[in-house]
Amino acid sequence: MTAPNNPSPDFNRIREEIADGYDEELELELEEERLNGLLAEMPEIPTGSGLERKVYFRELFRLQHELVRLQDWVQHKKLKVVALFEGRDSAGKGGVIKRITQRLNPRVCRVVALPAPSERERSQWYFQRYVPHLPAGGELVLFDRSWYNRAGVERVMGFCSAQDVEEFFRTVPEFERMLVRSGIILLKYWFSVSDKEQERRFKERAGNPARRWKLSPMDLESVGKWVEYSKAKDEMFRYTDTKKARWWTVEADDKRRARLNCIAHILSSVPYKDATPPPLNLPKRHLRRGDYKRPPMSSQHFVPDLKL
Repeated sequence: MTAPNNPSPDFNRIREEIADGYDEELELELEEERLNGLLAEMPEIPTGSGLERKVYFRELFRLQHELVRLQDWVQHKKLKVVALFEGRDSAGKGGVIKRITQRLNPRVCRVVALPAPSERERSQWYFQRYVPHLPAGGELVLFDRSWYNRAGVERVMGFCSAQDVEEFFRTVPEFERMLVRSGIILLKYWFSVSDKEQERRFKERAGNPARRWKLSPMDLESVGKWVEYSKAKDEMFRYTDTKKARWWTVEADDKRRARLNCIAHILSSVPYKDATPPPLNLPKRHLRRGDYKRPPMSSQHFVPDLKL
């Protein structure tokens, strides 16, 4: 995208959004030894925070390497870690979860994003469907939205009664104290985004066919309920921000800073030491080709080469 002579703030934000989508794929491919060479060739994309792209990449990779060390320690000590990610639609919860899990073992670090409850689940104890997803020893579980749906979307959109909300606020502090007493390290993050920034992100998604799936009918219906969600969040904090289970707010208008800040806070909240396993020594392969004969190629079905 060629920039005009005097690019408008909107133009720069669109270009920044495109670059962020590209960077998401690039992050998976880059290795640290290739980083300096690639960053030298990258165009700089201005951001509202002034955080350079090169600085962001270097710090992200440093934090991700620490996350791997944290993962090894969690496995070694059989720790149980739960992190809840809540916030307004488009606040960047999914983006930070992707960066946390990018280089981790999916058998150790799981993401839980539950759909709307079924008829049967709606008749159960409210927390019942979340309990099976809690970690065993040696696991980290990231909830992309959690039991706090009741205090937010369910309440604002009228999917539960006032009595349901009252019972939730009465129960959740004790439920979370039980989790902590059982040995779970519980972290709760609220991603805060401004009204103006949320509207800009919604418009960008609505106009981009590759990202339009991120706007659900519920997202569209909630657009006009900013104040209602604000009041619901304030009351949720008042009842559920406890000494054993604090809420941590992540300022998320700047996506890159929000990701780095949140990952750094997770690392500072779970005490860990370097438990990196020793290097692997691959065993020698003992091939006795006389014992094996490959079937003829004609007997197999191969995926055809794409004609480019």
